[in-house]
Order: sequence, then structure tokens, then C-alpha cells
Amino acid sequence: MHEDLLTEEVLNPTNPALAKIQNFTGTYPKQLWALAFTEMWERFCFYGNRALLTLFMVDKLLYTEAESELKYGAIQAFVYAFTFLGGLLADKILGFKKSLVWGGLLMIVANALLFVDATRLFYPAMCLLILGTGFFKPNISTMVGELYKTGDKRRDSGFNLFYAGINLGATFAGIVCVLVAKNYSYNLSFGLSSIFIAIGLIVFLITKSALGPIGNTPIFGQKNKMLQYFVYIGGLLILPFIFIMIKNTKYTNLFMYIVGPATIIYLIIEVYIQKLSKSEIYKLCAAMIFVIASIFFWAFFEQSGGSLNLFAKNNLDSNLLGFKVDPNVINNSSNSFIVFLSSPFIGLFWLWLAKRKADPNYMVKFGLGFIILSLAFYVFYSTRFTADAYGIASLNRFTFAYFIISIAELCISPIGLSLMTMLAPKKLWGVMMGLWFLASAYGQYIAGILGAGMTSADKNAKPLIKLMTYTEGYKQLAIYALIAGVVLIVISPVIRKLMQEVK
Repeated sequence: MHEDLLTEEVLNPTNPALAKIQNFTGTYPKQLWALAFTEMWERFCFYGNRALLTLFMVDKLLYTEAESELKYGAIQAFVYAFTFLGGLLADKILGFKKSLVWGGLLMIVANALLFVDATRLFYPAMCLLILGTGFFKPNISTMVGELYKTGDKRRDSGFNLFYAGINLGATFAGIVCVLVAKNYSYNLSFGLSSIFIAIGLIVFLITKSALGPIGNTPIFGQKNKMLQYFVYIGGLLILPFIFIMIKNTKYTNLFMYIVGPATIIYLIIEVYIQKLSKSEIYKLCAAMIFVIASIFFWAFFEQSGGSLNLFAKNNLDSNLLGFKVDPNVINNSSNSFIVFLSSPFIGLFWLWLAKRKADPNYMVKFGLGFIILSLAFYVFYSTRFTADAYGIASLNRFTFAYFIISIAELCISPIGLSLMTMLAPKKLWGVMMGLWFLASAYGQYIAGILGAGMTSADKNAKPLIKLMTYTEGYKQLAIYALIAGVVLIVISPVIRKLMQEVK
């Protein structure tokens, strides 16, 4: 799963309450289990909804596949764009605990609306989900990082456990939500997300006192209370604007055209104000190259919730190694399950290379990620050669492509935010985190556009026509990813010079 974990400590390490938490014995701090459990169910909600969006829009809202792809891309783009806003407001005003609770409550209400009447309340619910995820997503992983002292070697083990919770929640969501939606109703499936995120939130509320000062409000007094009310009320007041932008994707286009350039202009102004050294500017340039590369990676990778979801629905058989399995279950659960199983081995592989002084630098890893992604999309393309006369192709080959795409993700996803903190001056971390999340937003946005371009112009097209149209698109993505990977590897020596002492 595409998750980026911020692990920097932002609290005073001399605080006695914090020191007591960080001086834990054993492998894991006790607070980690509750945070991992809470995150697991929030990810169930997020990935459960992600699995259903395009299917619901085609089946129940009766959108064309192209329309559903564009709206899917817009919704996902705003989720990641508002993650930047939610993280900023939590850092400056609410604190991580209150931000998490507020975001969780919004997500519970959103899914409850979908349970009541998903067809009529779809867009209001999506607005609440966008806002709620924005407040929830960036903050819980920050609290996990604060459980450890700087340099604590147990930190990686802790985040491995936390990351396992993320992928277990996503795997469970991809199976349960799809099966419930198809065999019972979409409304009930959405309702399950509301129940599970509520369970996770209750566990957090019961155990949050054990976190001590971690995640507390950064400023206190009457002024802070007024600012908090402003954040809550202001968030609700912008819901109509989110509604307008996702209902009509031309407004999404306008938003995306403005927010990225505006953020870059702001970064340039900050560089001037902070009077950065030439060395710091070089590192920022390297960071921006990683940001731009990640946009294209996620634009290709995130076909999972869009075009690949519809491809699985229309063009795959249900035979996986002799067992009958719903293709949409495979599409929405196999990536997280494969990442869960294989991430320890990939980590050990990088360590094995490092001991032999053959560990590739970050840009080479990005390039390898693209090349492996290219191979995955070529395998998606090759499913056309397994199709019968009706356009129904092999689920086995489709699943193998997901194994490859998951390995590609593991070359890129774990190092994103870490790179931003290594390359950016500390005073610009907030801006660079925002750019990294905006890169994901742009990736989702472009993914919707690419997916829409792969659909058949005829909404009543037969499966064979849809098969040929989608797989031709996957072949093009394979070519683009291969070119991007080669270019990144070729320019890696230049990028490494820009990064200077950072490998």
C-alpha cells in the first residue's frame, strides 16, 4: 500500500513524561499496539472505500467508465491534498490527538451517510471522507515516531509492526468490502467501514492517556481554544467548495492547476527569505526531482482503484490456481497482502547489498521501481493473449502482475518522506512534506485522467472491446514507465552530486 511514514521527533526529549515513554523495555512500546490497531481500522475504511468507488459509480450512479475514472481521480487527489492541510493544522493548532479524533468522527459520519443512502448522499459523504482523512492520515504515524528516542535502533521494528497493521487493514478491506458489496449491498459495505473506524477510534480514546505529552495541543490558553473552534468550523464551511470541485471535475482541474504552482512559488519565496546556502539549494533541487518522479510513479501505480478495478470487473475469469475467487477481491487485496509478506525480505535484500557495498542510491532505486512497474504493466497488457473469444482473460496472470507491481512499490514508497527530511533544511520540512503529499495528489489526479483515456468510447461496448482498449493502455504505461526508469538511472550520478553527502 502507498503509505508514507513521518518519523521525526518534535517534542522536547528532556520532558520527564516523554522520557518515561521512550525508555521502555523490550522490542515495542506498549502504546504502539493501540496506535497500530487504530490505524489498521482507519486503513480498512480508506481502502474499503477505494475498492468500491469506481464500481459504485458505474453500477449505481450509472456513470460511464470514463466519468467514474475522472471522479475517482478527483476524490483521491483531494484526499491527499487535504492531508497536507490536516497535518499543518494539527502541527500548529490542534495537536495530533485532537486532529485524529476529529478526522475519525468525520469519517464515521461519512460512511454512516453512505449506509443510509449511498446513491443520494454519495457526494456529501465523499466531502466528509476527504476532510476526515486529511485530519487523520498524517498524524498517527507522527505519534508512532515520537515513541522513540533519536537513534533508537528499535524504531524500524516498531514501524514494521505499524506498517503491518496498515497492510492487514487494507487486505481485509479489499476482501470484505468487495464481497459484501457484490453479494449483499454497497450500503452495507460502506456501513462496515463506519463500524470499524468507530472501533479503532474508541480504542484510541481509551488508551490515549498512555501517550502522555505525545500529540498534545502545541499551544494552550483561550487563544488556542478559539483557534481550535476556528479549525473545526472552518473545515465544515469548506465542505460546499469540496462538493463543487468533485461534482464537476473541471473545477478539480482548476484547483490542480493553481495549487501546485502556488506551492512552488511559496517554496521559492521561502528559499529567498531563509537565505539558504548553495549547498542547501542543491539538496532542495534534488528533493524536487524526487517529488516530480513520484507524481508519475503514482499516476501509473494508482490505476489499481480505477481502470484495473473496472478491468477486473469486466474482463477476468474467477479461477485463481484452481480456486474460485472474485477478481475485484484480488485487485483490491493482493497488493497489500504481497507487500505485507515481502517487505521484510526486500529490507533484508537491501541490507545484504549494503554489506557488500552494492546498495544502490536513492535515485537508482526510484529508477528500478519504474522499470519493475513497467514489467508489471506489460504483464497486465499480456493478459489479452490469455483471453477467450468473449474477452475474458486469466486471473492468474493478472495476479502475477500484482506481485510485480508490489515489488515496484517497495522500491519507492518507504523512502519518500525520509528523503524530504534528509534533503530539506529543517525550517522547510513543513513545506517539503506538503509538496510530497501534493505529489501523491497529482499522481491520483493524473491516474484518473489516464484511466479515463483507456476506456472505450462506447459505454455498451462488449468485454472483448474493453479488453483490447484497456490492455493497449497498459502497454503504453509500460513503455512510459520503462523510459522514466532508464532516464532516472542515467541521471542518478548528477542527482547524487546535488544530494552531496546524502547517498
